[in-house]
Amino acid sequence: MVMKLKLPQYSGKDYMVLAIIVLPLTIIMNAVLFGTQYFQNWLFFLSSTVITAIAFSLYFILCGTVAVLMKKRFPHEHQATLKITLMILTFVTMTGLFLLLLFRGYEAFHFYDYRFNEHGFIWAYISMAIVNIFLTLLLEGISRFEDWRRNLKETEQLKKTFKQSQLHGLKSQVNPHFLFNSLNTLSSLICEDEDKAEKFLNEMTKVYRYMLRSDDEQLVTVEEELKFIESYQYLLESRFGDGLKIHVNVGEHTKGKLVPALALQTLIENAFSQNTISKSNPLIVTLGCECPEKICVSYNRQAKALTEPMGYDQELDNLVKKYTLLNQPAVVIEEREDECCIYLPLITQEEEVAV
Repeated sequence: MVMKLKLPQYSGKDYMVLAIIVLPLTIIMNAVLFGTQYFQNWLFFLSSTVITAIAFSLYFILCGTVAVLMKKRFPHEHQATLKITLMILTFVTMTGLFLLLLFRGYEAFHFYDYRFNEHGFIWAYISMAIVNIFLTLLLEGISRFEDWRRNLKETEQLKKTFKQSQLHGLKSQVNPHFLFNSLNTLSSLICEDEDKAEKFLNEMTKVYRYMLRSDDEQLVTVEEELKFIESYQYLLESRFGDGLKIHVNVGEHTKGKLVPALALQTLIENAFSQNTISKSNPLIVTLGCECPEKICVSYNRQAKALTEPMGYDQELDNLVKKYTLLNQPAVVIEEREDECCIYLPLITQEEEVAV
């Protein structure tokens, strides 16, 4: 089993910054230490470069560890100024100790023929302190940006999850009254006409299979929805007879577009649940396309007694909310004295639905 050494990072870019600055700092520091001697001998140049680069790397890793500890100790926004101040003071102190060890270390190796130079040490210390302050502020900025981006991503994910949960809550459920009425109709047909009963049962199976499948699909094509409506229409017309007429006039150019699953069924159900149905005064529901972007479901108004004029049922209200959650144009409901028209926006395959 291979063990991976995971070094602490204040931000996700610590090692990238380290890789960029170590070599230039190494060359500058060695030039301060050794002067022109640093560039006159390849063995001298390579060995001192490697030693100083390793020393700088260890120093910056140590600083990174201290920074991570400071971040954990002062995690809150109102502690940011105190945290940065303490980090800078700590790093400046560590810089002095690091440079002292580096300078004295080279002095201990006779190969490098170095003698401690106080003026060079002070110059290096001030320069490194400035670099440390700059890097501290840079990495703090990177860390804050990454935190902001991560929080933004988490917020978007939460919004998406919330929308999905809302959409799931708005899914059309199998109406128990519709199921009960369908079973009653089936029972009557069995006694009257077995062939019609068999046909009714087949169409009823298609309807409920589609309804159950809609739990897994937010959007379906208009063509799929219309095929379902054919079976749904058969059940309704078997139940209501000549009291309900459904006309479908949807062009081929719209059948590839998308609508929420069971959207058209919701509008048809809303029509017959809100209005009286009789052979003498049939309810006529028409599905048509007045423009390529919308399907219009219209019906003649003959409101039931005790029904409020604006009493849209819960399923219709849920459908309106669903379009809002899908970031689509609103469902438009136009009520006239003798007619109601509901315009359902169509969603193209290319559109990206934000859920």
